[in-house]
Amino acid sequence: MELKEIAHIKTGFSQKFGIPRQSGLADEIGYIVFTKEFRNPTYIEGITDYDYLWLLWGFSKNKPLEGGTVRPPRLGGEKHMGVFATRAPYRPNNIGMSSVKLIEVKDTESEGMVLVVSGVDMLDGTPIYDIKPYIPYADAHPDAKGGFTDSLSKGNQVQVDFPEEFLNKLPKDLRQSAIQVLSQDPRAGYDRGKSRDFKMAYHGFDIVFVASENGLVVTDIISNSKI
Repeated sequence: MELKEIAHIKTGFSQKFGIPRQSGLADEIGYIVFTKEFRNPTYIEGITDYDYLWLLWGFSKNKPLEGGTVRPPRLGGEKHMGVFATRAPYRPNNIGMSSVKLIEVKDTESEGMVLVVSGVDMLDGTPIYDIKPYIPYADAHPDAKGGFTDSLSKGNQVQVDFPEEFLNKLPKDLRQSAIQVLSQDPRAGYDRGKSRDFKMAYHGFDIVFVASENGLVVTDIISNSKI
């Protein structure tokens, strides 16, 4: 089967480090831009009747999977688990799946109808292969077991100390989502306990932070703007 790219998504993540590990963990905005073949409005007729969408997309920067097990970063990168028992990005077929909230449909002159969504967990430029509506009665199972992730719920966040002098260097519409992203602790499990600077590329800025006893502390904001 040959997959056809129907769109790509524009996000504020130019590097893998810092991308939320699941969709919906931060109010990150993304812009789904269709390829010319799929810019006819008939392809999205009725889409605004839904609040959420499923995106099927490609891990475009990953190495091929070797063997049948992976080492989930949230488990410290030491414990092996079967790839099909995890959502690790290294898969036999590099296909990802995300549930995102549909904010609006924008009619643009250069790119046609663009879907504005929030809760994205994808690298900037990620190819999208399909879009399906999220249907609550069939897709939601709130009482289901979540394996090892039951102890890593959305509420399992770290405290973020983001000094105002640095926070004010970010545009106002990015400040809250930046805190949300950091509160998920982008470090891999095997980086916990290391005393060093971490740098997260975020919407044209580098957010520099260190670990503390209480969580994470932002120590600098560096603009990557060439203007």
